[in-house]
Amino acid sequence: MSSGIDKVFAGSIPRLYEDYFVPLIFAPYAEDLADRVAARSPSRILELAAGTGVVTRAMLTRLPESATIVATDLNPGMLETAKQVGTPRPVQWQQADAMQLPFGDGEFDLVVCQFGVMFFPDKGHAFAEARRVLRPGGAFVFNAWDRIGDNEFADVVTNALATLFPADPPRFMARTPHGYHDRQAIERDLRAGGFEKAARIETIAKRSRAPTARHPAIAYCQGSPLCSEIEARDAARLGEATDVAAAAIERHFGAGPVDAKIQAHVVVAER
Repeated sequence: MSSGIDKVFAGSIPRLYEDYFVPLIFAPYAEDLADRVAARSPSRILELAAGTGVVTRAMLTRLPESATIVATDLNPGMLETAKQVGTPRPVQWQQADAMQLPFGDGEFDLVVCQFGVMFFPDKGHAFAEARRVLRPGGAFVFNAWDRIGDNEFADVVTNALATLFPADPPRFMARTPHGYHDRQAIERDLRAGGFEKAARIETIAKRSRAPTARHPAIAYCQGSPLCSEIEARDAARLGEATDVAAAAIERHFGAGPVDAKIQAHVVVAER
């Protein structure tokens, strides 16, 4: 069951997300997604759940100046951080809910979403909205994390926090970011959204690297809604939770630079 805090990226989270999480796990897949976008030569792109703009920036390095991007997110704090980080050339930043997109039918050649679909409360409905704003022949390109067991830092942190809060373990990572890994469920939801052609789904493993064990501990415990989940149990223990996570990562991956497996599904659904 999804918690109400799972979709909230506010307060200090957006900046920590950009500084710690983006280089740790999001940048490698942003490059992959941007390459796929550029290969389709779109003129007008809608990005959903753009976050702090890692995919936005990657797309701009590959697309011609004539291509336009409308980058949206539900959380104003994430968009504000994206604006502060900046882009090589202007994009249209806009707050928008993927469940009810404020755009007309067939406005875009491509809809792109990096690691956002897991947060959509009704995925079939959100996919129908993505399809609605696509022109005929356009494509919905997105990715979603595979199961938590194939994403080592997330798994280690989740297990470590369970020792700190044994009566009520924080399960945000397993529940939401890694809770939408079943390929058949993705295919079913795409069909429910009106995508009649079989989607192409690739499962891609990459490496997650950081200079110290503390870097991913801060990313997970303070740069995501896991922070709010920890604070809901005991706000005074966020620092302790981060320390426990860092110690667990160090036990598994060493005291110096750390390197772990990450894995995700990359999906292309054509209208």
